[in-house]
Amino acid sequence: MATEIGDFYELLGVSRSANDDEIKRAYRKLARELHPDVNGGDPATEERFKLVTVAYETLRDPERRRRYDMFGPEGLRGTGAGGAGAGGFEDLFGAGIGDLFNSFFGGGGSGFGQRRGQAGPPRGADMEVTLDLDFRSAVFGASKEIRVRVPVPCTTCDATGAAPGTTAVTCTTCGGAGEVRQVRQSILGQMVTARPCPRCNGLGKEIQTPCPDCRGEGRRTEEKAYTVDIPAGVDDGNTLQLGGRGAAGPRGGRPGDLFVHLRVRADERFHRQGNDLVHVLHVPMAQAALGAHIRYETLDGTEDLVIPRGTQPGKVFRLRGRGVPDVNGRGRGDLLVQVVVDTPNELTKEQEDLLRLFAGARGEDVAPAESGFMAKVRSAFK
Repeated sequence: MATEIGDFYELLGVSRSANDDEIKRAYRKLARELHPDVNGGDPATEERFKLVTVAYETLRDPERRRRYDMFGPEGLRGTGAGGAGAGGFEDLFGAGIGDLFNSFFGGGGSGFGQRRGQAGPPRGADMEVTLDLDFRSAVFGASKEIRVRVPVPCTTCDATGAAPGTTAVTCTTCGGAGEVRQVRQSILGQMVTARPCPRCNGLGKEIQTPCPDCRGEGRRTEEKAYTVDIPAGVDDGNTLQLGGRGAAGPRGGRPGDLFVHLRVRADERFHRQGNDLVHVLHVPMAQAALGAHIRYETLDGTEDLVIPRGTQPGKVFRLRGRGVPDVNGRGRGDLLVQVVVDTPNELTKEQEDLLRLFAGARGEDVAPAESGFMAKVRSAFK
């Protein structure tokens, strides 16, 4: 055996002192690279996959590994891991390659080296749709209707695909297994490969008299309307998953899911930062200097916002709990009101005189007043 398949440690790419975890990791890596599902049934790759599986099954078992280390392949006779005798590879371990692969990676695998059996109609495809939302609906939640063209079960044939009064029959090519198998000889004995049946597409049943409305598919495309409950706090780019609202599977297969991608329109006043809202508030210079009470519109209604005396540009007022609700129900963000102090650039003669008196009282140097002629020239070019 050693001359046929080489040293087990070299096959797995590990040292002779490798522990169980190192051997397992090496096999997992090679199995993912060499499995027939990944390589399209390439014969050379399939044979190498068989070889590394023999090596792994030997080295993972303490007793088999001890006998192999002491006596080489000859020490494995009678242990279920030696040679590619007349019984073929399936007889070496008492289980097919598919079982070994599934024990590592879970799921159905490809059925390589084992009989898959009829799996039933396949699941329908997932579908996607984009839903536009106004800013307030995204913040507080809403119910919106969406329309989507989606494959649905055919009512004429009750999703069987067969014309009324007829039924699907067992596939004459695969005998209802949903797959066709090919057996050939390799250096390890018999090698069995399985592929979906081309006649029934892996369903195990064939339609002799197709339904006239769905042409044997068991489904047809219609426009459906769904009501989507938008939770409070969603943001632009979020996606909602509606289970079972996607495409119906062929011939009664369960439906896929519908993914609703949200596109939230920007608001004129508020900018979102996480669950907080930010608003830039322009405050006249006199109000910032002397203070004021202003009526301020939040998303929840009108509130009294106090501007203290001497408010500086960049000052931020935090209105707690006036932001966006957390989409997972953990409280609500704040509303941050950032102040911009507006300096007047259009002054009457009386207003300018008052400002000059104000500046003089504070000992502040200002530019001299423009002459009447210069003021007229400046205003002519505005």
